[in-house]
Amino acid sequence: MGGVAGDMFVAALLDAFPDLAPRVMADARAVLPEGAGTPVLREGLSGGIAVRRFGLEGEDAHTHAHDHAHRPAHSHAHQASGAVLAEGLGPRAKPGNEEERGGNEPAHERHRHGAGSYRDMRARIEAAALSEGTARHASAILGLLARAEAAIHGVKVEEVHFHEIADWDSLLDVVAAGSLAAALQGADWTVSALPLGGGLVRTQHGLLPVPAPATAALLDGFDWRDDGIAGERVTPTGAAILKHLARPGRPLGGRLVASGTGAGTRALPGMPNVLRALVFEAAPAEGDARADHDRVAVIEFDIDDMTGEEIGTASERLRAAPGVLDVSVGSRLGKKGRPVASMRLLARPESMEAVARACFAQTSTIGLRVREERRLILPRAAGESAGVAVKTVARPGGPTVKAESDVLTGDTLAARRALKLRAESGDAERGDA
Repeated sequence: MGGVAGDMFVAALLDAFPDLAPRVMADARAVLPEGAGTPVLREGLSGGIAVRRFGLEGEDAHTHAHDHAHRPAHSHAHQASGAVLAEGLGPRAKPGNEEERGGNEPAHERHRHGAGSYRDMRARIEAAALSEGTARHASAILGLLARAEAAIHGVKVEEVHFHEIADWDSLLDVVAAGSLAAALQGADWTVSALPLGGGLVRTQHGLLPVPAPATAALLDGFDWRDDGIAGERVTPTGAAILKHLARPGRPLGGRLVASGTGAGTRALPGMPNVLRALVFEAAPAEGDARADHDRVAVIEFDIDDMTGEEIGTASERLRAAPGVLDVSVGSRLGKKGRPVASMRLLARPESMEAVARACFAQTSTIGLRVREERRLILPRAAGESAGVAVKTVARPGGPTVKAESDVLTGDTLAARRALKLRAESGDAERGDA
């Protein structure tokens, strides 16, 4: 593996799941302003290997290496060539007031067409007409990156300005990755040992060691390896995507059903600069429905002094928080006959403290019940049937197929139920990433 960057991740996954290209390209187009260029997926070669490359072309698009990649002292980048496999479709985002997005950087140091502040980039994602789930995942990836940068530079998250990802192609990578994560909802993600790289990179803050501080902070707990090849091999944006999707230390397994290869723009000595995605079908053999084991953090609290609108907003914000697996809200009667909203969150154990802080920030609660529990999980695989995303679960009595409700479309309840029935009774082309 050559490394991990946002554009490499998107290209590899679109190579493995070509049917997702229309969705991802439409989402990418929707978040870009007029004149930013057109998102393109191209075929090409890297070190003699057939690859896919993802990026912006035309109009005001840059052709230099992107995706929050810091600049090494001597770098080589090139514009991708090869046949166009997919282009962005659908409406562009409405033009914004770009002059207000420049921050306090001198003009000669600023990317002249980027919206580099965390606040502005998040607002653009939230305002765009994106596919179901894309904004939630893209905002979570961007939030991870912002919190890492804020901690490194000692500023508040809302004050973070992404000097190195001010170009539109980097926002493109975050949104495209969010679109893929939403489309593959229910998949389990693993990652092999990451290439360490080495040397120094030049940033707005001066020379920094490799891996960049934000990258190292995001991937604390992940396995690394030193293959002796220097340079920035994992970018902060690539690190944020991995942090959002994968848990370190989880083993691979299952039947290999697809693969994809995405290439970066740099040339590495003696090896292709690629990221490979392997797609496994995780469902066990027929009759084998043994549950997997893991642990999960459970956070619970009650609220009796927030409005329904406030609770709805808080639950959506908490659902998008990094490390949160699920949020549920129930109603009951509390002391003095008051109606109470009971909230329960499931989170990854390593994210427990951060999620607890988010609960205090997003709600009026003054106390939390926090514990860690053992969890049994039946094997499942994400797939598609009748044009609808489905999840197949291996149960002791045989496999079951359930349509993802948030992607069911139809003008009436009867139409949605009919589509659900067709999807759940059909033969799904199942795959798990």
